[in-house]
Amino acid sequence: MLRDLYGRYVTNLRISVTQKCNLNCIYCHREGEEESSEEMSAERIAEIARAFYELGVKKVKITGGEPLLRKDICDIVSMLPEFDEISLTTNGTLLKDKAWDLKESGLDRVNISLDTLNPEKFRFVTGSDKLEAVLEGISSAVEANLTPVKLNMVLLKGINDGEVFKMLSFANSFNGKDVKVILQLIELIPNEKTKNFYLNPEIFERKFAEMAKVVKIRDMHKRKQFLTPFGVVEIVRPIDNSEFCRHCNRIRVTSDGKIKPCLMRNESLDISKLRGEELKGEIIKAVGMRKPFFT
Repeated sequence: MLRDLYGRYVTNLRISVTQKCNLNCIYCHREGEEESSEEMSAERIAEIARAFYELGVKKVKITGGEPLLRKDICDIVSMLPEFDEISLTTNGTLLKDKAWDLKESGLDRVNISLDTLNPEKFRFVTGSDKLEAVLEGISSAVEANLTPVKLNMVLLKGINDGEVFKMLSFANSFNGKDVKVILQLIELIPNEKTKNFYLNPEIFERKFAEMAKVVKIRDMHKRKQFLTPFGVVEIVRPIDNSEFCRHCNRIRVTSDGKIKPCLMRNESLDISKLRGEELKGEIIKAVGMRKPFFT
C-alpha cells in the first residue's frame, strides 16, 4: 500500500489519456498538464496503471482533455487491471453512441461535466452549442448502467449560482428506488481569467444541511454528501481547505506520462520510459513528494 510522509494512503489514480478536447471551458485546468503533443499508447497506459494496481491502488479514473476523443478508449478501458472501480470523466458530448461499448469494455461509471441547463450560458462556459448532446449522453449513461453518474457542476458566480436547485432536480429526475445520478457541486479553482466568477459554496452547504435527511462524510477529502428530499448532492471544496488536503488519496498521471503528486503544484516525475521495478520505484518516490497544499 502506498503511503506518503503525512500518513495519507494513495488509493486512487487519475490518469489522463489526452489533452485534446472538443469544448473550451473557461475554467478548465486540464488536470494540471503542460502543453504536449505526445499521448501514451493504450498499452503504455495499461502498463502504468498495472504498476499502481500492484502497489495497492484500488480505483482508477480516466480523464483528459476529453477521453472519448481517443478512438481506442474502449481498448484502454478493457486493458486495465481489475481495479475495485474504473470510472471516466467526460463532457458527455460523445457519450450517447459510446456508453454501451464502454460498459461492455469494463467501465463502471462516469462523471459528466454539466454546469448549466441554459443553452446560452452553456455556450458562454464551453464555447459550444452541444448542450443537447450532453443531455443525451447523460440519458445513455444511465441506460447503460454507468452509475451512479455524477454531474460535475462548477459553481460560477453570476452564471449558474441561480441554477443549483434546478440542477439537483434534473439529476433527481433519473432516480427512483436506486440513486442513478448525483449532483457534484464543485468549488471553482480561480485564476486571473476566472477569479471574478468565484463563489464560496458554503452558502449552499448550509442550505443543503438544513434540507438533508442524511449527511454522509466520505473518506476522500472528507467531502459532505447530502441526501435531500430533492436528490443527492455532494460538495467538493478544495480552496483553503486543510481537511480536503489532509484526506487526499489521489495521484495523477498526465497523458504524456508524468506523475503529478499534487494538482496544485508544478512538480512532476517523468515515468514515460520506465518499466518494471524502476517504474514502481519512481511511483513510490512521487508518493514521497506529496504534501498538503492547504494546511
